[in-house]
Amino acid sequence: MKRTFQTRFKNKIKLLWSLIKSPQTLLLLMTGLAGFMSSRCPWFNFPILLGVAGSLFLAISGSTVLNMWYDRDIDSLMKRTCWRPLPSGKISPNETLVFGITLSVLGVGWALAIDLLFGFIVFAGLFFDVVVYTIWLKRRTAWSVVWGGLAGAMPVLAGRALGTGRIEWVGILLALAVLSWIPTHILTFSIRNQEDYKRAGVPTFPSTYSVPTTLRVISASTVIAAIAMIMAAVGIDITAGQMRLLAVLSSGLIFLAAASMLRPSDKVNFGLFKYASLYMLSAMLLLAAVVF
Repeated sequence: MKRTFQTRFKNKIKLLWSLIKSPQTLLLLMTGLAGFMSSRCPWFNFPILLGVAGSLFLAISGSTVLNMWYDRDIDSLMKRTCWRPLPSGKISPNETLVFGITLSVLGVGWALAIDLLFGFIVFAGLFFDVVVYTIWLKRRTAWSVVWGGLAGAMPVLAGRALGTGRIEWVGILLALAVLSWIPTHILTFSIRNQEDYKRAGVPTFPSTYSVPTTLRVISASTVIAAIAMIMAAVGIDITAGQMRLLAVLSSGLIFLAAASMLRPSDKVNFGLFKYASLYMLSAMLLLAAVVF
């Protein structure tokens, strides 16, 4: 009996964990921590660091779970998502909704308790992600990706605002870098999975404006993301060595985006998709390293 309970408990935890899309959540969490640490605030104060990490993790996870709950019908129509816990019937919609609301309330509440400005920005990110992007625009327009990008830009802006006590130009540049990076990430993914999105009736840039136009948008947003990241790094005053490394990483991102536009192929597109995530993680680690 005890082993049966433990097995069920472990399986339930695995199902709930899969709902938060841990790679995506942890990457956005890293941007928030990098924004906070880039301000050279006393990040080594464990309660503050725990509060930033904990509140952002809960809020980001909560918004992701709520998105999964709302999109369960279209997820069931796509090959790459039909296996997820909700469309496959492994977990109930009501249980998922309660889980998502609980995480969201705890995350935003914790953020507000830390600092009102920090909490407001965290709430704005959740609102843009769940209400504006997923519920209102995702099934109506390909431009929903822009509003999804705004949601993704909120963690780094929130972290920076908490560290500096205000919204300033470096925080805005960091948010712009993430906002511009997200189309590179999402649009390459939408090209790769065009048929899935068509089957589910979700408008995307490739289906609305053609693949060549989408590739031009990816290239433009990639250049903007790289420039915004470098300008923010100048404002943070990272070391010369860190700046050289960031320049190399940014050059690689721009090169892949150009290659994807000039010589499009599934291999290059997938390479850009993977490298974009690696670029954002590496860039944020570099910015966070200024405290050492």
